[in-house]
Amino acid sequence: MKLRLLLQQSRSAYTLIELIFAIIILGIVSGIGSQIVAQVYESYIIQRATHRATIKTELASLAIANRIKDAIPGTIFRIKNDNTLESAEVGLSISGNNYKGLQWVSADSDSFEAIRSNADRRSGWSGFVDVENPSTDINHMKTSGSYLPLANTIIGNLSPSGKSIANAYVYFPNDSTSYAVQSAAGDIITLASAANKTIKEHYKLAWTSYALVVENGDLNLYYDFAASPATARGNTKELLLKNVTTFKFKIAGSTIRFKLCVQEEVGDDYNITSCKEKAVF
Repeated sequence: MKLRLLLQQSRSAYTLIELIFAIIILGIVSGIGSQIVAQVYESYIIQRATHRATIKTELASLAIANRIKDAIPGTIFRIKNDNTLESAEVGLSISGNNYKGLQWVSADSDSFEAIRSNADRRSGWSGFVDVENPSTDINHMKTSGSYLPLANTIIGNLSPSGKSIANAYVYFPNDSTSYAVQSAAGDIITLASAANKTIKEHYKLAWTSYALVVENGDLNLYYDFAASPATARGNTKELLLKNVTTFKFKIAGSTIRFKLCVQEEVGDDYNITSCKEKAVF
């Protein structure tokens, strides 16, 4: 009887071989589990980097498109790597890889789209000239539907250097000449004297040029410099996007196509690149 109890007690314990097998199996299971966890985490990191790169590229592309859409025809220039400018109306003079940006004069869409009040629906500038009005002559434009003090306020608020409507220029259709504004009051724009000037029924008001320039992998937007073609761009800029690997553009007639690529770092040996193409009319 005692012998039988001892045998039963000896069978209830693990042998050394069984313990070794149990440890091996646990090691295999934990190894597989850790690999699964590592793969899930790696997938999460890659998806997060891809999402961030996509969002950054999309936001930057929208910002670029919103500014380029107001470019005044005849004022768009390519910026070469040596910072010289070349009109977009002529063919490329050098390889496409030797250009680093675009520069253009932009119509003041902020003042154009603003209204004085709900009761007074006049905008900052209307874009129309009453050529039949006696107040309109070679240097004066009666621009019906405009409330120019509103445009002056908006320009002052948007300009870091405190520009006013007196720093703006007027452009007429099919004429890339910038006509300087001397003063503005009510709905009358007084232009500085200029030879061979023809007042037309439509116009655009511009107070700044813009430039998109890739510098050391960063895409910068320059603004708040003179709204005349091919002028020096100054030092006022905003960073649009870091780690830019590609900024290509093609101009055909009134259409500007551009491609923007950005790189998002995941690790020392692995990076994510996201690209976005847009066409602006």
